[in-house]
Amino acid sequence: MTDTTTIRRVNWTAIYLGAAGTMGAILVALLVVAPRKEGALDWFSPMIQQGWMAWTLPVAIFFWAIASVLVAFTILAIRFPETPRIGILRIETTRGDRLFISLLGSAFIHLIWLFFAGTPLWGASALCLVYAAAVFRWV
Repeated sequence: MTDTTTIRRVNWTAIYLGAAGTMGAILVALLVVAPRKEGALDWFSPMIQQGWMAWTLPVAIFFWAIASVLVAFTILAIRFPETPRIGILRIETTRGDRLFISLLGSAFIHLIWLFFAGTPLWGASALCLVYAAAVFRWV
């Protein structure tokens, strides 16, 4: 009697493409439903008239970007399980912990930038990229 069980391999390419396609479709849907004025995107008009929150296109794209990062990190955690590491903070952190620290620190960097320099926030965003790279490298 022979053992006929086979091990099915996970098709990671299909998972990657499916996740990217889904997030891409959501982004396209956001751009399709975005308000327009004289044929061009109106960045600061509310997407939901009389809504309880100011859902403008930049706000929606920000939340889409956060969701995309969370989807990517979830797939990475399943595909490449990790062991926590100890960095300069002397605490065990995983990729998700470092992402949270990066996002929280970036919010504070933007608030401090607004207080001292005002708008525009491009300089704060560049500083946040450097900060996030440092967190992922050394924390």
